[in-house]
Amino acid sequence: MYTLYIVRCGDGSLYTGIAKNLELRLEAHKNGSGSKYIRAHLPIQLVYTEKCTNRSNASKREIQIKKMNKIEKEKIITLFS
Repeated sequence: MYTLYIVRCGDGSLYTGIAKNLELRLEAHKNGSGSKYIRAHLPIQLVYTEKCTNRSNASKREIQIKKMNKIEKEKIITLFS
């Protein structure tokens, strides 16, 4: 099982990613050992999660969301969180 997640960064931007273990991934982000983007935009707040059955489905969903503009992402966060 994988989790697709969206975090809101300190500057208000949104970061989308996937993780097999969400808690460990968020901890890595917070410690600065996660993605380079988040390291430069701390602090972060988890605002959305979505369970996916496998890595392939999670990656496909991640690509769908990353193609969206910020307004569309905010709608997903508001409607489904």
